[in-house]
Amino acid sequence: MAVWGIGVAVYFVAITYRTSLGVAGLDAAERFHINASALSTFSLLQLLVYAGMQIPVGLLVDRLGPKRVLTLGVVLYTVGQFGFALSSSYGMALGSRALLGCGDAMTFISVLRLGSRWFPARRGPMIAQIAALVGMAGNLVSTLVLARFLHSFGWTPTFVSSAAGGIVVLIVLLLFLKDHPEGFAPPPPSAQHTGLGFVRRQIVESWREPGTRLGMWVHFTTQFPAMVFLLLWGLPFLVEAQGLSRGTAGELLTLVVLSNMAVGLIYGQVIARHHAARTPLALGTVLATALMWAIVLCWPGAHAPMGLLIVLCTVLGACGPASMIGFDFARPANPPERLGTASGIVNMGGFTASMTTLFAIGVLLDATGDNYRIAFASIFVVEALGVSQMLRLRRRAVRRERERLVASRVEAVHVPA
Repeated sequence: MAVWGIGVAVYFVAITYRTSLGVAGLDAAERFHINASALSTFSLLQLLVYAGMQIPVGLLVDRLGPKRVLTLGVVLYTVGQFGFALSSSYGMALGSRALLGCGDAMTFISVLRLGSRWFPARRGPMIAQIAALVGMAGNLVSTLVLARFLHSFGWTPTFVSSAAGGIVVLIVLLLFLKDHPEGFAPPPPSAQHTGLGFVRRQIVESWREPGTRLGMWVHFTTQFPAMVFLLLWGLPFLVEAQGLSRGTAGELLTLVVLSNMAVGLIYGQVIARHHAARTPLALGTVLATALMWAIVLCWPGAHAPMGLLIVLCTVLGACGPASMIGFDFARPANPPERLGTASGIVNMGGFTASMTTLFAIGVLLDATGDNYRIAFASIFVVEALGVSQMLRLRRRAVRRERERLVASRVEAVHVPA
């Protein structure tokens, strides 16, 4: 448990760095003299690098193990955060966020692999939700601590001090983290498990599984509404479109995180006990999110009432836990030696959707003179695409999962004593 906790701590720091721009978006626009489209490019580039790294990272985790990949990730995201703190130009800041995104991309899949090696398979859904829950606590650091530091001490001291956290977790990681319990080392890779041919087979075989593809589309559809809100556009929406103070807007962002943590515990327990609840929970979360955004964006008058914004932020908190369901579809569909690659494919989904929506909102804000209602309507388009794919794949994935389960039971019966 303690060893796995070190990996989760690395992910916690990564989330803190990833979401730090969410409370500094307006400050970044002023510091670098940029418009909404340019501001969205920060998060867009970061997520582009993150999404693009998912399959390579999955392959690396399968090949090298979590410790080496996590070590490289910590080094990259710490250097990126230091660079962002010291950036005096837009170009330098962009490069720093790209480096940060590269390091961030190496954390969660590694943590999932650590969990699969240190805990029994039946606890997989709950372990994944707890990892995401602790990681989301890093968002609290951004909304509660970094926001206040930024207001009190300014840009460079705030981001430099936050970057020190990466150095701390790197030292602990190098000293204490182990890839697996004693006596449970995976077999060394054979000749056929190396080279470009093996890489190609890993990707193709993972993608062929309907559970992997369904998991990717679940992640795609559920994660991005909260990610876009927390990563960049939530604070500007609440301040500029809803007329709230920065303090009140920060409290609502904190509510999203707290709701995420509470719902994560509930979803993890439900899925661990009732596997059939995966699809209803995912689709229900998407429906609730779309409904709340429709009510807020269509509300007559300039501003939605505070009670409605509170409900919206509470519902957005369910998006992160719902996205973890995607991994619960991919996990039983793939053997352990392919789990990193399959997890990488799944993890691409939500970040691809977030990247698309971040860019669309920025472009639409510039094109419409900061009309947030039109800009945020892009959420519905992305959700509709994801839901259509979920409905197309769900029966095929469940049928294939049952076939694998039956085959494994038959194999267990015929194994000689």
